[in-house]
Amino acid sequence: MRAALRAHNPEIVLAGGYNYLAMWLAQRWACQHRVPFLLWSESNILDARRNYRWVEAAKRKFIHSCQGYVVPGGSAANYLTSFGVATDQIFIAPNAVDVERFAAGAAEARRDPALRQRLGLPRRFLLYVGRFAPAKGALDLLNAFARLPDAIRRNVGLVMAGDGEQFEELVRRSREIHSGEVVFPGFLQRDDLPAFYALAEALIFPTHSDPWGLVVNEAIACGLPVIATNVAGCVADLVRDGENGYLVSPGNPEALSKAMEQLLSAPDVQGQMGRRSIEISSRFSPKAWAEGLIRAVAANFGDRRG
Repeated sequence: MRAALRAHNPEIVLAGGYNYLAMWLAQRWACQHRVPFLLWSESNILDARRNYRWVEAAKRKFIHSCQGYVVPGGSAANYLTSFGVATDQIFIAPNAVDVERFAAGAAEARRDPALRQRLGLPRRFLLYVGRFAPAKGALDLLNAFARLPDAIRRNVGLVMAGDGEQFEELVRRSREIHSGEVVFPGFLQRDDLPAFYALAEALIFPTHSDPWGLVVNEAIACGLPVIATNVAGCVADLVRDGENGYLVSPGNPEALSKAMEQLLSAPDVQGQMGRRSIEISSRFSPKAWAEGLIRAVAANFGDRRG
């Protein structure tokens, strides 16, 4: 790290976190050379991960040795202010996906009447996209789906796209649900995702802990309502409870099931929520991210506080 910094001699440094020795070395180099040092941070107060006291003390020291901060959204900004960071030192560069690409892909998929059959998808379905791991809450979703009234499950299936350590358990438990179709299409490449978003009723994001959750960006760009847990870093910016989806507490299949039933029982509201998602997604583009980063650099460029 020190050799790379010497070779390039940057006028400003942006570090992607504080949990690597290389970031500490970069901060020390910046301090010695009186170069502004900025921190990119995605942590949020509701993150379920817990650290030892000495780790938190080291983190606090690192944070207070930075001259500026770049975050993806409101939850991460609030996390930094909890450490006493001044709000005028925090710049938002919103986590983003290629909104236009996802929207165009979804529109193309909806124009193909045979696509649903080719992909082997239910006539109507709720969608999960992510890893099959305990922290992601996939088992909560399956349990919530099983709690739905039989009449709903007979008409609306569940598609769980992804892979991970809980795959076999999820498949086994899905077979115990007596009515209702559960489909596992496997891991999906980025270019395959718009079709699944386009044909779904809603994205379900039941995570127990997540700094952000880019699948929510992708889903709202495709015009989907989102039901998410209130601990995900993205929800403060991307999900308006009652406007483009619903928020529930993590690890609560009963609350998740009720939110799913509420959404599926109101098709007019569901359509309104999808349109609201599109409106929100327009503000989370790569251009918006770049502009946020430029603001952070411009505000600190030439700052030699050390």
